[in-house]
Amino acid sequence: MPSRTVFVTGASRGVGLELVRQLLDRGDSVIAAARDIRTPALAAMTTSGHLSVVELDVADPASIAALPGRLGDRGVDVVINNAGVSSTQKSIEHLDAQDMQRVFMVNAVAPMLVARAMLPSLKRSGGRTLVQITSQLGSIANNTGGSTYAYRGSKAALNQLNRSLASELGPEGFVCVAIHPGWVRTDMGGPSAHLSAEESVSSMLKVIDGLTPAKNGAFMNYDGTGLAW
Repeated sequence: MPSRTVFVTGASRGVGLELVRQLLDRGDSVIAAARDIRTPALAAMTTSGHLSVVELDVADPASIAALPGRLGDRGVDVVINNAGVSSTQKSIEHLDAQDMQRVFMVNAVAPMLVARAMLPSLKRSGGRTLVQITSQLGSIANNTGGSTYAYRGSKAALNQLNRSLASELGPEGFVCVAIHPGWVRTDMGGPSAHLSAEESVSSMLKVIDGLTPAKNGAFMNYDGTGLAW
């Protein structure tokens, strides 16, 4: 495929860092956004002439709102909203309002604020693709395990918000999808997870590369198969 410009949030570790690595390796230009842009792994890739690094705290609406000013008139083909957090409170007895608000802000509200902030850059390009990194735990139909209220709820909210985004922006040529990366061996996924970050990202990039308007609004697995809402 022709090289593209891809904007990735949560780019300093885990799936986000691997997205940056694989996108650069294949010749794409990458704008890596992270709260801590000085992490050694990300800093090691800044020697690439195709990588730009932007400081971004997705928990802070003001930081997100500043994005258009930081990017200027640069066009972006793909935005990947990868940044996310897990919930610390798992059971109803320990449910905490502050934890719920934190998780919903980062996992559901922030991706929509990033989408809004990135619209001018996306409209300058021919790509017009928005990808939300979600979770199969956001599936209401498949929720038989309970617990992790904030995380499950925030990802279900993200899936619904992406459908609204797809409906609104689809007529303008946008493709907006929500992709579950699989259970990945990262700090969040833990050492027992089924997939390496390399495997997850390689599969997701194939799916993203093959997106067509017919997939606008889809909720899918890392291998492109559909997931139940």
